[in-house]
Amino acid sequence: MRLARDIVRSVFGAGLALGLSTAPAWATGLDSGDTAWMITATALVLFMTLPGLALFYGGLVRSINVLSVLMHCFAVACIVSVLWLAFGYTPAFDGNAPLLGGLSKAFLAGIRPETLSDLAPTLPESVYFMFQMTFAIITPALIIGSYPERIRFAAVLMFSALWLMLVYVPVAHWVWGSGWLAQMNVRDYAGGIVVHLTAGVSALLLARSLGPRRGFPREMRPPHSPGMVMTGACMLWIGWFGFNGGSAVAANGSAGMAILVTHISAATGAIVWAAIEWQRFGKPSLIGAVTGAVAGLATITPASGFIGPVGALIIGAAAGVVCLWVTALVKQRLKIDDALDVFGVHGVGGALGTVLLAFLSSEALGGVGYAEGMTMASQLGVQLLALAAVGAWSAIATLAIIAVTRAAVGLRVEEETEVQGLGLTAHGESAYDL
Repeated sequence: MRLARDIVRSVFGAGLALGLSTAPAWATGLDSGDTAWMITATALVLFMTLPGLALFYGGLVRSINVLSVLMHCFAVACIVSVLWLAFGYTPAFDGNAPLLGGLSKAFLAGIRPETLSDLAPTLPESVYFMFQMTFAIITPALIIGSYPERIRFAAVLMFSALWLMLVYVPVAHWVWGSGWLAQMNVRDYAGGIVVHLTAGVSALLLARSLGPRRGFPREMRPPHSPGMVMTGACMLWIGWFGFNGGSAVAANGSAGMAILVTHISAATGAIVWAAIEWQRFGKPSLIGAVTGAVAGLATITPASGFIGPVGALIIGAAAGVVCLWVTALVKQRLKIDDALDVFGVHGVGGALGTVLLAFLSSEALGGVGYAEGMTMASQLGVQLLALAAVGAWSAIATLAIIAVTRAAVGLRVEEETEVQGLGLTAHGESAYDL
């Protein structure tokens, strides 16, 4: 028995010496822990749109329009996925030109399973591609909240496709893909500028161009299913751990801290929003609490990798106050029917977090400090410049896309269709069989 055991050991030992069980040469830079975490984070971010955002938005509309909202989220996810593979990923992340990347990675040409990412060298490029795709999916999906119950389905598809290519892709390159803002040391850890600001500005303009829903604001019905809203919001909350934690692009302490501050900001935003409602109306609502949580999530997003827990408390509290005030301002004073408060929650939240991180990144306040040559003042200047440039580009491009979409397929459904609901009229189906 001992002889047989020695022979087995000698054979396997020889195999190991020959490298038969070691990693292939191409994988020398691959980190299996980073890769496993990023695959998980990718699934979490897609979970935010399908089904999280779909249920969150679906519960906020009337029952006759639920199915149309679910269809909008599902269809946007599909069309963006195909466009991202064809022509989205490569100009966003290929090369370091100031304004737009190259086209060498269109359809992932030349990318094999063993290819490692230039921007995340411990990951296969396929994983980095998929992670960034989930961001590209949820950003135009956020805009769905500005136009439910009154938009043509063809307009949803055309607007989302053009918006991805003309707004999201250039801005992603500027900030994350070694573009001109990245070269100026702008900070946007997980999308306060790239995701939330762009979506919020575009949502406001699209809602204004569409016009309000019938009966807005006096005869609007309350959300048909607060329970569905809460379910979707909880899925968003959990998925946001992949959104912000995954933006570390590694399984490390930065990812862990990003998840921690994300959770604290969401909880604080929910408490503050509900407390204001309680004081103002005598009752804290479930819709208000979960909206405050989403506001806290959106506001912490750009800062999540740069600040500490105390900073998260500050950002969450600021989100609960400022985002609540702006959502009321947009609907009550400006009379713009941004139906599900995309601008107030995401646009303003993303901008607020982008500014506050300039202060809260300070080591004295528990942050990670600043890049070499940067100070609090210079960081603030770059953040403000980025907000102004990206906000302006988002507005200009969105107005052009709206004009093209209106001319090509029309924007708004007929009044009779709006009365009957978009589920049956646009898709021949209903969410409920009552």
